Amino acid sequence: MTSYERVSTALSHREPDRIPFDLGGTMVSGININALKELKAYLGLHESAEVKDTITQMAHTDQELIEFLKIDVKNVGPRVTEESQLQDLGQRNGNHYLQDEWGMQWKMPLENGHYYDLHRSPLAHVETIQDVENFTWPDGLNPERYENLKTEADHIVFEEKKAYFLGRMSAGMWEHAMWMTGYEKFMMDMYINPGVVQAIMEKILEIKMQYWERALDAVGDNVMIASTADDLGTQTSLLVSLDMYKEQIWPFHKRLIDFIKNKAQSDIKVFFHNDGAIMETIPLLIEAGVDILNPFQVKCAGMDTKMFKKQWGHELTIWGGSCDTQHVLPFGTVQEVRDETKRRIDDLAPGGGFIFAPIHNIQNGVPPENIMAWWETLQDYGPY
Repeated sequence: MTSYERVSTALSHREPDRIPFDLGGTMVSGININALKELKAYLGLHESAEVKDTITQMAHTDQELIEFLKIDVKNVGPRVTEESQLQDLGQRNGNHYLQDEWGMQWKMPLENGHYYDLHRSPLAHVETIQDVENFTWPDGLNPERYENLKTEADHIVFEEKKAYFLGRMSAGMWEHAMWMTGYEKFMMDMYINPGVVQAIMEKILEIKMQYWERALDAVGDNVMIASTADDLGTQTSLLVSLDMYKEQIWPFHKRLIDFIKNKAQSDIKVFFHNDGAIMETIPLLIEAGVDILNPFQVKCAGMDTKMFKKQWGHELTIWGGSCDTQHVLPFGTVQEVRDETKRRIDDLAPGGGFIFAPIHNIQNGVPPENIMAWWETLQDYGPY
């Protein structure tokens, strides 16, 4: 099979020739820039590497690595415009500071910094719906965001015979809204000022709809996967009660997914990135129209791969879930990595509906020997 056929077959819950492999096709299934440099040196490949996403320090997966590791998925995403270009705010107090087009500021330690953390929330002091309306929001209709998307997408599909993942303009609606105000304020406002919460979510949804209408129109009928997200869980539970999620957040997810599927010119699959102990949200996500669940964080409470496959494996594809990246991949032995990876393949691969990918981005400091043990186990046990 070609990579395109392989991914398409797996997403249709049928078994392709082998399990499809992704590393860097999405913004949440890649590898840290330093980890990539170490991996390429270990493999004897050209050691140059570029950052693809500055905030997370995720690396660009270059063509040499794609060919060497037989990666099936590439990324097509919005272009950087003058408006969306990160602003360099300089250095102070041992940190480097950036500001994005939403007005959020980010910082990373100059020494041993791994990625940027949220530093300033531009809506930290909003109290009324009018305050939300008065804020200067990004322009989702800027045509520069969509330049040459179709040319790139067509080349990947028709020339390279690979699948591509159509990326989003911003993070998930709820997650992004919390960043805009700060977590504590947003969580409190869900109880004491829900009108402001809904106003912020409406603005972000409006901009997301602008983006998806233009992006889907730009790439046309060859798109297979569209990206959505929202981290709903902690290590042990949901961030809010299931009832509160269903009442205040879930309707926005459903509206966005309905919009994407109605606007797409093909039978598009919606990818939903959702960290944490989120098993109890799965029925609602299916009802909202989610087709692909990522990353399936196996070390969180209740996140049992075997149980998931039995209950929902015929409805949802798992993109990720291939090896515990919190403990085993960074700190385990090579044999422990192999054993853990084989276990996840055994649980998730039968019948299709599984894309082998890391559980979120592989972080700085993960031994290249462990990364290759993870990949080699896929080579050994990935063919159907």
